[in-house]
Amino acid sequence: MQTVFYFLLSICCIPLTYSEDSEQDDSTVWENPFKKDKVDRAIEKGIQFLLKKQQDDGSINDKGKKTAMTALSLMSMASVGHQPIHPNEFGRAMQNALDFILLDENQDDRGYFGSKDGGRMYGHGIVTLMLSEMLGMGMNKETDKKIRDQCQEAINLILKAQKVKKNPAQQGGWRYSPDARDADLSVSVWQLMALRSAKNSGLDVPSSAISNAVSYLERSYKSKLLSNGDPAEKKSGFAYQPGGAAEYTTSAAGLLAMQVCGEYESPFVHGAANWLLDHKPEKSRKFFFYGTYYYAQGMYQRGGDHAHKARELVENILLELQRENGSWIGSGSEAGAGEVYSTTLAILALAVKYHYLPIYQR
Repeated sequence: MQTVFYFLLSICCIPLTYSEDSEQDDSTVWENPFKKDKVDRAIEKGIQFLLKKQQDDGSINDKGKKTAMTALSLMSMASVGHQPIHPNEFGRAMQNALDFILLDENQDDRGYFGSKDGGRMYGHGIVTLMLSEMLGMGMNKETDKKIRDQCQEAINLILKAQKVKKNPAQQGGWRYSPDARDADLSVSVWQLMALRSAKNSGLDVPSSAISNAVSYLERSYKSKLLSNGDPAEKKSGFAYQPGGAAEYTTSAAGLLAMQVCGEYESPFVHGAANWLLDHKPEKSRKFFFYGTYYYAQGMYQRGGDHAHKARELVENILLELQRENGSWIGSGSEAGAGEVYSTTLAILALAVKYHYLPIYQR
């Protein structure tokens, strides 16, 4: 509540000090009693870093994948309450970034956002999710219509890609290209969250597409299934592909995606959340930032002790890893993805305290 009130003050342009005349003494100056904590300050530094990475064309990136990185940057700013309509540096930056995404050249005649800069279906799902979350946030009706039209075209491609014939275990999922005949959980989660967000926003998304994707996630859970379809293992995680081993990143991704789709009391959700209590975020983990974004948001959705413990762990480790310039940077394979990638995911992980974006609301 404290942060929400501070945010409302800022967007309503209420000054932090007030005086009736120039001769007023200091005892009558009003000051905002709500103070930012260390997480607020870390997020602000991260957002400022992203603003400095904005290019002349409006994109926000440093290592390529311009559309996907710009979309992640837009989501990270929106996740802490900034909107393109706000008359400040954040609003202007978001307007320019959104204008870049909406360039006709970034979406081909199939509705695909993943071809121009090599983002593949990863980038397509990220951009589509961002656009569906931005519906109604445009500066005017024309921009809102363009967001809606391009988002629906992108959704149509996701739906078509899901219907490509695959082997039974992988049916319902997605992989790197729209015509892929296999699937993996990491790519599939972005498409599923985009579908769910778009459906929540009133776009044309058949419920069967979401239920088929959820079934794919259930088949990716590391456990034999009982005759009633429930997992035999009451505590386990999700694998990259059906039949594989449970991993930190994919378990967190599956946990978030299933809850976003309303499966809050599913035994697969209970099992993954409890498994993740024993497999905590550690900076040495492969794809640490990617997994910790899902972990923070997924455990927040679970609520209770899961949410409390996860938030404490995530805040402690991410605050320690933030660099002086406000950025975060991964190690190993994540290092090559750049600072914008790690910084946006860190902000989205820390943003559970705000929960402004509809897709992440519990």
